[in-house]
Amino acid sequence: MFFSLRITAINHYNACTIYYVTSIMPLSNVNPANYQQQLHNKAERISQQFREFCPPDLEVYDSPSLHFRVRAEFKIWHQNDDTYYVMFNKAEPKQPVRIDHFPIGSTMITGLMDTLMEAIKPSPLLRHKLFQMEFLTTLSGQALVTMIYHKPLGDDWQQLAEQLQQQLQIKIIGRSKKQRLVLSEDYVTESLTVKDRQYDFQQVENSFTQPNATVNQKMLTWALDNSRGLGGDLVELYCGNGNFTVVLAQNFNKVLATEISKTSVRSANYNFELNGISNVTVARMSSEDFSSALAGEREFRRLKDIDLSSYQFSTVLVDPPRAGLDKLTEKLISQFDHILYISCNPNTLYENLKALCQSHDIIKFAIFDQFPYTDHIECGVMLSKR
Repeated sequence: MFFSLRITAINHYNACTIYYVTSIMPLSNVNPANYQQQLHNKAERISQQFREFCPPDLEVYDSPSLHFRVRAEFKIWHQNDDTYYVMFNKAEPKQPVRIDHFPIGSTMITGLMDTLMEAIKPSPLLRHKLFQMEFLTTLSGQALVTMIYHKPLGDDWQQLAEQLQQQLQIKIIGRSKKQRLVLSEDYVTESLTVKDRQYDFQQVENSFTQPNATVNQKMLTWALDNSRGLGGDLVELYCGNGNFTVVLAQNFNKVLATEISKTSVRSANYNFELNGISNVTVARMSSEDFSSALAGEREFRRLKDIDLSSYQFSTVLVDPPRAGLDKLTEKLISQFDHILYISCNPNTLYENLKALCQSHDIIKFAIFDQFPYTDHIECGVMLSKR
């Protein structure tokens, strides 16, 4: 039996576009007994792919073997009197595959899947023309469920959904064409632990966040350790909701971050205040435009209140989309003493390193298994100028 692990570009402008799931694989692949061997194979593949750059020994950070995804989406299928979750096999895109068991989902997702379906099936109002469900959960025990319909949602639907929200102690959003009903809040608050310190993050519905929260904690710990002692100021491109910024700000005098999404900029600023961080400024602009501004090629209204000359940048952090760095950004970051590169696509990372390793050496190299049982892997590279 197969289920579809899709690449979904919900926020293509923000960090990695792998959002829900990442490839097509048989359910039989989800076998904890095979997990460490599969991870070893990934590590061997990455070591071979990047050996021409003479990196240090690869650091390997594993994932829980089950219940590691804190977000997921499913189509809803209706057949006679039955309603159930489905995904689609890429080889047969029109053939739905019923999903009654989702072992890679967080325990909150797997529990809610059953409980919600039990509530939806006997209710014509909740069930009728429901075609998609999206789950966003946290390690801190919060859950937000988005129910998407092919019909307008009225007061009668809202009343039932509010009862369900209260009963399950979750947050529910109803969506249909040109309609978005937020019954309480449109976000969850995640709490992550890094080096024995707790950090809290607002994570907004329909915005990118890391899908594997446990591995995210390991990524943040690695980045914190490897940026300690660098001093000076940090510039961060593609900051998203401040996932890395919140944790790394303590290692630098000042941080200037860029992000193009309005929603993510609002969340980032909210998260800085939530965590008591006061040395970060966010500019809402693309990495390409910021590269032009920093190079003195253009002036931008969005930077009019930011004195770029007041920063003493020692380090740049990039966490680009799957397409990697464009040539202008590649050229820009090569001017920094230290580069911290987080990549969700080893192939584009490899291409960028061909240019960056002409001026920098790889000091640290790590992989983080965000997506067990697939070929995908997240990489972290620390480079220092020769």
